[in-house]
Amino acid sequence: MLEKDDTKLEIFGFGDDDEDNFYCLVNVRKNPEGIDLDKLSNADPRKFDEVLNEMGCILMLQGDEVEELINRGDISDTDLHKSLYELSVEEGIIS
Repeated sequence: MLEKDDTKLEIFGFGDDDEDNFYCLVNVRKNPEGIDLDKLSNADPRKFDEVLNEMGCILMLQGDEVEELINRGDISDTDLHKSLYELSVEEGIIS
């Protein structure tokens, strides 16, 4: 099983609003460099998920989804990386 230290949280935005931010938990064993936004922006839309997987993406959420998880108490914004890692383990995304 991946440990928390084998992951990193990357946050990138494509606009001015919070919902335009994307939160991506990345497997650094698979890809130490993380998400390559240039490669991602040039990816065939039909293969978008495949490209994310190749880059080590474990979980990707939009800002409004993260906000909802915080409001429901499923994750904490004090250590978002840890919270998203733990949620991924609880949900069986990381096993």
